[in-house]
Amino acid sequence: MIQPLPARNLKSRKPNLPKSLFHRNPGLAFSVFHFSFPKSSSFLFFFSFIFEMHPLPPSSDRSLQTLLNQSPQEKQSPVIMEGAGYQGTDPEPGSSVPSSANSSSKMCSSSVSGAQPSGIDDDPDECVSEVGDIGDRALHSNRNSFSESLNNLSGEDVLLPSYGFWCRDRTASRAIPTVPLPEEIISLSIDVASRNEDKKQENTNKLLPKWMEYGSCMTHLAVFGILGVLTRYLLQKLFGPGGAGVTSDQTILYLDLPSNMVGSFLMGWWGVVFKADISYVSDFLAIGLSTGYLGSLTTFSGWNQKMLELSVQGHWPFAALGNLIGLFLAAYSIIFGIETSKGFRQLLKRCSGSDIAISRKTWRVDSYKRHLAVWAVLLVMLGCLWSVSGILVKEDFRNDSSETHLWLACIIGPVGVWIRWFLARLNGRGLGKTGLLKWLPFGTLIANVSAACIMAALATVEKEVNTKTCNIIVTGVQFGFLGCLSTVSTFISEFNAMRESKHPWRAYAYFMVTICASFCLGTLIYSLPVWAKGYK
Repeated sequence: MIQPLPARNLKSRKPNLPKSLFHRNPGLAFSVFHFSFPKSSSFLFFFSFIFEMHPLPPSSDRSLQTLLNQSPQEKQSPVIMEGAGYQGTDPEPGSSVPSSANSSSKMCSSSVSGAQPSGIDDDPDECVSEVGDIGDRALHSNRNSFSESLNNLSGEDVLLPSYGFWCRDRTASRAIPTVPLPEEIISLSIDVASRNEDKKQENTNKLLPKWMEYGSCMTHLAVFGILGVLTRYLLQKLFGPGGAGVTSDQTILYLDLPSNMVGSFLMGWWGVVFKADISYVSDFLAIGLSTGYLGSLTTFSGWNQKMLELSVQGHWPFAALGNLIGLFLAAYSIIFGIETSKGFRQLLKRCSGSDIAISRKTWRVDSYKRHLAVWAVLLVMLGCLWSVSGILVKEDFRNDSSETHLWLACIIGPVGVWIRWFLARLNGRGLGKTGLLKWLPFGTLIANVSAACIMAALATVEKEVNTKTCNIIVTGVQFGFLGCLSTVSTFISEFNAMRESKHPWRAYAYFMVTICASFCLGTLIYSLPVWAKGYK
């Protein structure tokens, strides 16, 4: 039997680690001492001293007893770390995307830019509504600091193995500390200490004023939103009657179907697989691509309006079939996007021998000067886009051009993106103080249904007034403002996450609520007046 060391030798064997590290990470302090002195009875006094300075969470008494009774195999079981941008036990952010069956539960902890989860006791299946977008809650100034108070590691989007920190076990509803391997604890502890010291030096550059955060984010949304509007118009011309002739206003293959499919496919790339990598480079870039570009490239209100027009003509079976085909093609587009992007990531690893971490660090916008420079460039781009659009609106209106509504859409489109982004903060909140129906993304639901209703109302006004000026304004507002206010890419990413959760029925319930509410209200607003007054 190995005898414990004398008390006077304990100090010499203590690892040379900063005290602040033990204060912030009590589980780490216990693990270091326990593996340094496996047989010493003095570790209990050290353990009591550490946790007296840093009390455990209320539920940790039972967790500690569970830890002490665990076998070595159980102590090394996979866990999910609570922190910014963490999506599993993978040590590289975004380096290994979870399989389709498990992706939704892992993505719920960080939606766009590593936003903090609301609490350690949240059900992962209740967080699927936050997968697509969470609005301005993703900004650093609005993030929940709950997890940061536990592990103090949320200032940087660096994923560390969950050794010695408070983590969430997938099979338990309480937080338990995990124990590291003896050969890993010292190097990991020193690495964590150095990271914390580096973050102290970087915080002055990385923390932006709140007004600058909102200004930069809204500029990203506006620029990428306009680019999404232009791309949607090009796809309509490419596949529409004047191009390939695949889509039409008179068939179930509506004009916006190609843009909805392309946007859903790209959402699998930029909004799921490479989301963490893009967020690591710039949080605002991730928001601009997913919420701004893809949200404006896809449109739910245009889809719903085309189905209303089919129903008005008496083609009710085609309207129902168009809704099903639209859902089917968009859902499989995002799945195809996820699978191809995962294969592309593996191809990059095999060709280069490493992941894309080096390039991410090179292009990372992590200082005040870089943020200011990027913001200035985007402001110039936004000013140019608005100026050119304003000039072209005036010229095309005089020449009676069919593209007048496009330039009007580019001017007012960003307003729809901004409203949708602010509404997205309702996702994952539920109803009332109790958070009823927390799994339902009310922000996206309100944006899509309201845009569909307004588009139906404007279509009714267009038929009633029936003038050139009214037609241009109505078409521009529908294509720009309402097309950007509603989205299919976010809607289908939420649908896909729900379908892969423990409650797949929620996905189809979400689809039925969105489609039925939009179609029924649209019928009251648009179809009934058309039938009553006999509009053509």
